[in-house]
Amino acid sequence: MDEVARKTRPQRVVWCDGSEDEGHRLVDGMVADGTLARLHPTAAPGCTLHRSHPSDVARTEHLTFIASRDKGDAGPTNNWISPSDARAKVGPLFDGVMKGRTMYVIPYVMGPLGSPFSRVGIEVTDSPYVAANMRLMTRMGEPARRQLGTSEGFVPGLHSTGDLSPERRYIVHFPEERLIWSVGSGYGGNALLGKKCFALRIASTMARDEGWMAEHMLILELELPGGETHYIAAAFPSACGKTNLAMMVSPFERQGYKVRTVGDDIAWLRPGTDGRLWAVNPEAGFFGVVPGTGPDTNPNAMATISHDTIFTNVAVTPDGIPWWEGKEKSAPPGLIDWQGKPWDGKSKAAHPNARFTVAARQCPSMSSRWEDAQGVPISALIFGGRRARLAPLVFESRDWEHGVFVGATMGSETTAAATGQVGVVRRDPMAMLPFCGYNMGDYFAHWLRMGRTLTRPPRIFHVNWFRTGHDGRFLWPGFGENLRVLMWMIERVKGTAAASETPIGLVPTPEALNVDGLGLGRADVERLLSVDRDEWASEVPEMRAFFDRFGDRLPPELSRALESLSRQVTTARV
Repeated sequence: MDEVARKTRPQRVVWCDGSEDEGHRLVDGMVADGTLARLHPTAAPGCTLHRSHPSDVARTEHLTFIASRDKGDAGPTNNWISPSDARAKVGPLFDGVMKGRTMYVIPYVMGPLGSPFSRVGIEVTDSPYVAANMRLMTRMGEPARRQLGTSEGFVPGLHSTGDLSPERRYIVHFPEERLIWSVGSGYGGNALLGKKCFALRIASTMARDEGWMAEHMLILELELPGGETHYIAAAFPSACGKTNLAMMVSPFERQGYKVRTVGDDIAWLRPGTDGRLWAVNPEAGFFGVVPGTGPDTNPNAMATISHDTIFTNVAVTPDGIPWWEGKEKSAPPGLIDWQGKPWDGKSKAAHPNARFTVAARQCPSMSSRWEDAQGVPISALIFGGRRARLAPLVFESRDWEHGVFVGATMGSETTAAATGQVGVVRRDPMAMLPFCGYNMGDYFAHWLRMGRTLTRPPRIFHVNWFRTGHDGRFLWPGFGENLRVLMWMIERVKGTAAASETPIGLVPTPEALNVDGLGLGRADVERLLSVDRDEWASEVPEMRAFFDRFGDRLPPELSRALESLSRQVTTARV
């Protein structure tokens, strides 16, 4: 801390203790200087609004780097910079950067307190907004200092908003040193260093070295009638319905099918002594995309964010009630948009990547085991994304190795969670493309190794809630009705559900999927579950081109799986 203070030269240094009083002081200070605005005291009690600079509203993947000694260790899907070049190019940006500012020292724990899964980090930042968010997202302050004790085993992270110039914006990860630098951005994904930077990019390298997994996955609990309980982890690219699935309201609660939330974004998974894969949610809060969230789509999220929430880049009514697209069918009059201007009624009132930050304990659907130190045993893993045409509603991999291939070849249409063009299909293996801290060829090999350590591995599935008909409308109702798909998965785990063999895996027979009451005709169900060989055949060259990027780092098992798929989809129908 002394070294950082000498370099950044803050006006004062504050060691965060994570207390309620400290939280109030942070908020009061930001309200006083205009960083935050208090929202309506009864319609949104304890809630505040932050507006980002318009150039700083999403993760900036093109400015995010892996600083490994060997370029090959970063791999072709990461931006690489050598550690020496990073220190020469980015290091000077921290010289005197905190002059006139407060330096906040934030000790924090990722994972349940006292859990063998958990790890300690220390973020140094000049942003009170970051400190307030980290207080919600992690176990911050004294609990972290106690857990760390005299150990030096923590992940250091240095952050400054700098001058918010995109020309001086860098997020750099040093995997060999377990170190994170971030400068020039105040956006959560770039600045809350415990989240994507530590819990995924750095943690993925730790997991590779130590024999566990750090994954971009929600974790949910599904209780069946009679009390039998299963846990499912699912990987989706950002803004593809992860939070909605994690906080699903069961349409069959009265029949005994109960869904509870363990985590909505990140899972740390370890092999257990029983041969199963066990998982914890390393976070203590939610940093979720709020547009599209409403009482019909996610009532649990709406209840969670009804109080004591930090909103970022939403619209507000003149009297301070937060609003975003999807909250209600029509916008209230006099809206002020996410940039603080009168809304013109044409552009988006809230930014498409507007966010909420809130403590997980406020969520009414949280599982009683969400902070279980030993984690929860995973019955099924799900991969998914947005594909308007290609992928069926659900299919199951043939085994773990085939499941790794399914995850490695995931494609999804891009969303507003990252800067760049929206609606373009890109490969996003295991939804980890922006978050894997090392060569993804080695990452695939690690997945394969992990499978060999498990005597009772979870089943692996792929879902696509976003398939459309010829009229462009979604064929599947989604949201709570996705439970019907999860029920088929658990029946497959138990060996009681029917499936048909296809070139891509095992698809439910139309009769095996419960669609009662959805108004779907037989033709709709068959369309949802159909596997078009010609479309998959056209996908194979793109998969091959993606795999070719990894050269000899690609595990041969995946090459063989791709050639097998190619043969099956190009074989004439019998």
